[in-house]
Amino acid sequence: ATFAQALGWNGAKVATSYAACATGAQALDTARAQILAGQVEVALVVGADTTPKGFLAPNAGERWDDPDWLRFRLLGMTNPAYFALYARRRMDLYGATAADFAAVKVKNARHGLANPNARYRKEVSAEDVLNSAVVADPLHLLDICATSDGGAAVVLTSGEYARRHGLTDPVTVKAISTLTPVFPQTVIDMPLFSTESTRVTGAPQRTFKESLVDAAYDEAGLGPDEVDVAEVYDLSTALELDWMEDLGLCKRGEAEQLLRAGDTTIGGRIPVNPSGGLACFGEAVPAQALAQVCELTWQLRGQAEGRQVEGARVGITANQGLFGHGSSVILAR
Repeated sequence: ATFAQALGWNGAKVATSYAACATGAQALDTARAQILAGQVEVALVVGADTTPKGFLAPNAGERWDDPDWLRFRLLGMTNPAYFALYARRRMDLYGATAADFAAVKVKNARHGLANPNARYRKEVSAEDVLNSAVVADPLHLLDICATSDGGAAVVLTSGEYARRHGLTDPVTVKAISTLTPVFPQTVIDMPLFSTESTRVTGAPQRTFKESLVDAAYDEAGLGPDEVDVAEVYDLSTALELDWMEDLGLCKRGEAEQLLRAGDTTIGGRIPVNPSGGLACFGEAVPAQALAQVCELTWQLRGQAEGRQVEGARVGITANQGLFGHGSSVILAR
């Protein structure tokens, strides 16, 4: 109703989406479907929210089949504690260090300095991160994104409409993936094995986040080696490293090597979060997937002044919402 009223009740078609952090991408997918079906030529996609301070709380009511609700209510596992388990896993499996996590924050804070839309525009040092309060070991306060008010909007048109109006080199949506996990994969980041009766056979399947991204690459007809820039869901610094591997930008356990070599900073081989990411924006849940699309659009047009990834032609986003929701969008020029 908020957006319908803001449009002035002008008779425009309205569709509402909610998929937690994947909301913006699902709304974009709905708009694209309307255009591809020939129902509309131009769609305005908007995501915005005001978010209370502090930890995001579980929704009201009882949802005993929702692992996120169970995590909140039965384990008291707020998001920072959940993120800390991922961080500890990287340390145990791949030798990541608290200094690596701090380096992600330092990089993103530096990127955000040049972003006029960022909420936090302040350079930080690794010492600043490591000396900030421990929230959930091994994560410090500056390793974790804030909750935030925020909004983002995208205008999407048909190719024919763009041509009629002289847009000869537009940024094109090549793919939108909003896959759900495959039962019984209820631990969404752990690979499963195919089973025949009680005997385990075959190779490990892809995790939920990997399969989500695979679907985007398949639709776009592109591969990770063709990506020039990525905007990923850095709710914590350690999660950015996980996403780099989920996107296929490097092999498992190699994200720290890319980070240490400077490959993921602007000017490196594959810049990640040139906008500054959620580290600089905070988490405005329905807005962030669209904000990523906005950033990639500016990057591909060469309009990201002060933080431009030179020569960028293909960009990818990644988000994970409440259980069962996630998104990946590929844009190209």
